[in-house]
Amino acid sequence: MTDQADVSNLIFDWNTAGTGYPHRGEVIEFDDETLRDGLQSPSVRDPSIERKIELLHLMAQLGIHSADLGLPGAGPRARADIIALCREIERSKLSISPNCAVRTVMADVTALVDIADKVGMPIEAAAFIGSSPIRQMAEDWALDYMLKLTEDSVSFAVAHGLPVMYVTEDTTRAKPDTIRQLYRAAINAGATRVCVTDTVGHITPRGVRNLIPYVRQLIQETGEPVKVDWHGHNDRGLGVINTITAMTSGVDRVHGTAMGIGERVGNCSMDQLLVNLRLMGYITTDLSALRTYVETASEATGVPIPPNYPVFGHDAFRTATGVHAAAIIKAKKKGDNWLADRIYSGVPAEMVGSRQRIEIGFMSGVSNVVHWLVERGIEPEQHLVEEIFRAAKERDRVLADEEVEQIVKFATANGEALPLDTIDTWKSELKRP
Repeated sequence: MTDQADVSNLIFDWNTAGTGYPHRGEVIEFDDETLRDGLQSPSVRDPSIERKIELLHLMAQLGIHSADLGLPGAGPRARADIIALCREIERSKLSISPNCAVRTVMADVTALVDIADKVGMPIEAAAFIGSSPIRQMAEDWALDYMLKLTEDSVSFAVAHGLPVMYVTEDTTRAKPDTIRQLYRAAINAGATRVCVTDTVGHITPRGVRNLIPYVRQLIQETGEPVKVDWHGHNDRGLGVINTITAMTSGVDRVHGTAMGIGERVGNCSMDQLLVNLRLMGYITTDLSALRTYVETASEATGVPIPPNYPVFGHDAFRTATGVHAAAIIKAKKKGDNWLADRIYSGVPAEMVGSRQRIEIGFMSGVSNVVHWLVERGIEPEQHLVEEIFRAAKERDRVLADEEVEQIVKFATANGEALPLDTIDTWKSELKRP
């Protein structure tokens, strides 16, 4: 059995070589955008309120600190769902804080104030406005006009008891001085958070390392205890790594959605983010409920989980390749589950309530077949192993369990049982098609 002393000898971790991961003394906060930004995907369906409540409970169970419950300006159903979700937080005493996205216009902010009054609890206003030159040109916005919208909407929300996170859309393509003026205006009006957004997935980790210190410096200059959020999209496939880079660069709260669902190709994946931060040692959260969170989100929104989706895809802990399977089997024969769970896996399956699965296909070796049979309590008789192995080599895909079961059922049962310790002796002599 592998003990703690053996771990560093079995896996040399280049991730922590040298200076290792940047130290972080503060707790990382998480904001789940599944029920708002996630639902902006053109491929999702709007879940029923029952499924939204189910997801809200799973978010709280996973230690997620806050959740965006929707966009009040989207219509009566959105407002009704926000009210129901806030009441569920209160009724079930969930340890999660609500927020809602609002444009920096009075109609949106007023709608949120009305909801907060109705449910009798503060709801953070995520007041957003575009900030990049390309957006300004498309909208015909002058900076003075944007500053006035900012000041009026933020001060109105604060005056009515709402905490405000001021969100600059497309921050990652905005000019430094525009960011400075907008954030200063929002902070002067009472915003307690600012959110840096990579709205179109433009930035790279290098850009994140340039941008976040700039934002932190300008906040420091105000002298106000304002927190910084990061909200990133995945258009260039950098959603998760950019979010991790933002966290290590000093942001206080990071955003994500289940499976990374969202507009276009989506957002930072909350589940992938949590898995990585757990493996990096930044969090110690119990992630056993994470699979349920992902599968519930998939079912509720109608977005399928791709087979090769990290950690929770059907193939994540599944192999039919002979050399890989043989290594896992050898580790299991040592009685070492720790080793078996990591020999061909960068993510331990047990961490998320899963297990390694060995199947049979055209790339398999004899050990795959023997393991499949033994795992199901079936004696690996030579003629039976040969028949399954032959069938596997004739297929152009992995055999389904049902197919193997049929071969077992109809194969001749007259052969002698082959002792497991002699498998290695004859498998090299087995004629392979």
